[in-house]
Amino acid sequence: MNEEYDVIVLGTGLKECILSGLLSVDGHKVLHMDRNDYYGGASSSLSLNQLWKRFRGDDKPPESLGSSKEYNVDMIPKFMMANGALVRVLIHTNVTKYLNFKAVDGSFVYNKSKIHKVPATDVEALKSPLMGLFEKRRARKLFIYVQDYEDNDPKSHEGLDLTKVTAWDLIQKYGLEDNTVDFIGHAVALHRDDSYLDEPGLDFVKRMKLYAESLARFEGGSPYIYPLYGLGELPQAFARLSAVYGGTYMLNKPECKYFSTLKRINNVVMGLQVEFDENGKAIGVTSEGETAKCKKVVCDPSYMPDKVQKVGRVARAICIMSHPIPNTSDSHSAQVILPQKQLGRKSDMYLFCCSYTHNVAPQGKYIAFVSAEAETDQPEVELKPGIDLLGSVDETFFDIYDIYNPTNKEDDDNCFISTSYDASTHFESTVQDVLAMYHKITGKEVDLTVDLSSASAAAAE
Repeated sequence: MNEEYDVIVLGTGLKECILSGLLSVDGHKVLHMDRNDYYGGASSSLSLNQLWKRFRGDDKPPESLGSSKEYNVDMIPKFMMANGALVRVLIHTNVTKYLNFKAVDGSFVYNKSKIHKVPATDVEALKSPLMGLFEKRRARKLFIYVQDYEDNDPKSHEGLDLTKVTAWDLIQKYGLEDNTVDFIGHAVALHRDDSYLDEPGLDFVKRMKLYAESLARFEGGSPYIYPLYGLGELPQAFARLSAVYGGTYMLNKPECKYFSTLKRINNVVMGLQVEFDENGKAIGVTSEGETAKCKKVVCDPSYMPDKVQKVGRVARAICIMSHPIPNTSDSHSAQVILPQKQLGRKSDMYLFCCSYTHNVAPQGKYIAFVSAEAETDQPEVELKPGIDLLGSVDETFFDIYDIYNPTNKEDDDNCFISTSYDASTHFESTVQDVLAMYHKITGKEVDLTVDLSSASAAAAE
């Protein structure tokens, strides 16, 4: 292993695998290593037996739940926007040939103690029971403004400079009620809290446009798509891409320990260790006594605990059910967003549901997740508003994990560390982190001007 690489990537989570693929396509020499013997890291998909072992020890799951191998339970459940950045990255890298997608049936919002379909266009706004007659007309005007808005057409701006006018000022122009602002901001623009209201309105408008364009893409009940057999397919697909372009993979490497050459004792090297020179710059990774040299190291937070800080936690309930989420039009796959104000919380709660129709569970079984940024130490209590919306549940597993952000300066140590996955059940924030890391590593932007129709056939099947 005494070779020199441009980049060594540690961890096969989705973010790391996307970066490995992008860098390999760019012609960088990449070595990709993981302490686990499977792809996916924190974003892996588990069989029923693996799920049981992780949360229930050695217990065997009941036979009534069906075959273990028919389950692919995501540990980080997220849908993709049909016109979103991740789909564009998939097309840009031609990873679509390794994956099959299916549109998600429904997109819903929790409002006034009920689940409602999310309106995303002027036509849907007029039909929505979320608003009264006059409010519908006001909301319709905002949707028309958003649909017509074009960056390079000043006439469509109606005299508003959205790089200066806040989202709140734009919304107030249409006189919308708080409940309407709530579902538009959180279930259409997909903001996780209300801080966006004080920020320039351009991002808010672009997010609304993305939702509407994604919804129109497959003329389904939601703007989302999801891979058959679960999200565990995504890291493997990008790993295949990297391998095609010369990337080298090594799984099942010993536990990584953060390590500096200045602290080596008797020159004994154990485990998988990042090596630094006397200036604190990463220069390689040692595994089982062999060192691979490199110019840069990319990893998830677990590989460099001294260079990250805890910024929060995610609480999640994983539920196996024998029916769809009630009041979602019998959707076999759906997202329900519970805006923070509806629950008296500081941030949103999310319901995610998929089923046998996406090949993640046996016939007749559904996998539902309730996720939120943890605000207490009691996920069972905190997630109850979402769990109560699920109806009867066969099995429930509770999980809580820490969110980390990097604290290092990449120019000083040549280390590029991803952020942990947030509580949202869509990929937009995840991909923005990947694109920002790619820019820091290469100094370049990923060209996401792609022909979106090339992914349509697979997703529409």
